[in-house]
Amino acid sequence: LGVHLTQGQMLPFARAAELIHDIYGLSVSPGTLLAWVGEARVALQDTAQQIADGLRAAPLLSADESGLRVAGKLHWLHVAANETLTWYGVQAKRGMEAIEAHGILPKRIGVLVHDCWAPYWRLEDSIHALCNAHLLRELLYVQEITGQAWPQSMMTLLLNANKLCEAARQKQITFSAGDVAAFRTLYDAIVNEGEQLNPMAVKPACLRGPVKQSVAFNLLKRFRLYADAVLLFIADHAVPFTNNIGERAV
Repeated sequence: LGVHLTQGQMLPFARAAELIHDIYGLSVSPGTLLAWVGEARVALQDTAQQIADGLRAAPLLSADESGLRVAGKLHWLHVAANETLTWYGVQAKRGMEAIEAHGILPKRIGVLVHDCWAPYWRLEDSIHALCNAHLLRELLYVQEITGQAWPQSMMTLLLNANKLCEAARQKQITFSAGDVAAFRTLYDAIVNEGEQLNPMAVKPACLRGPVKQSVAFNLLKRFRLYADAVLLFIADHAVPFTNNIGERAV
């Protein structure tokens, strides 16, 4: 109960000790609770290793990361998860250093669903799939600030494609190569339309350093560069439309 209250329910150690005393009349110090957490960590190490091994071998997993305070200092919580397994790791630094230290994602062969965070692209052995929920939010924002039509066209394409994929999964059918190509043709046409309306900003000769590009240009660049990862859920119905599993774990 002490481990569950502090690690599962996130109660401070002093409050957890007080609760145990109120319920059971047992005087347990916060230091004792801390020691029990250490014992639980040792006892569960084999389980944690089995979870990590299972995720390394899984054909598909989601990854996500978020800031976390440890002793008052900013650290990073990293998550690797699928429908049945969830692994957590904390590092003082964010990026490939943490990913390599945790040892689950490097050299893993399989689909990796993520939010387009730059270090994930350095995992060259993975097949990448992007979270379309993130892209939909960004498309809505670009539509609001530009008033252009192509963001709505892309949102409609992605949402309709997801509905068709869900229906196909329920009927246990897959799309033909021609079907997948048809989606890609529509996708490319929308990106082309957006690129014509949002060309690259040219740096004046008098300025040094890179010129700042518009939000719309940067989003379109991502759609262009990572088209296969955006649309992987269409070609492979085992790939989810979003990174919801990883985000839920965080």
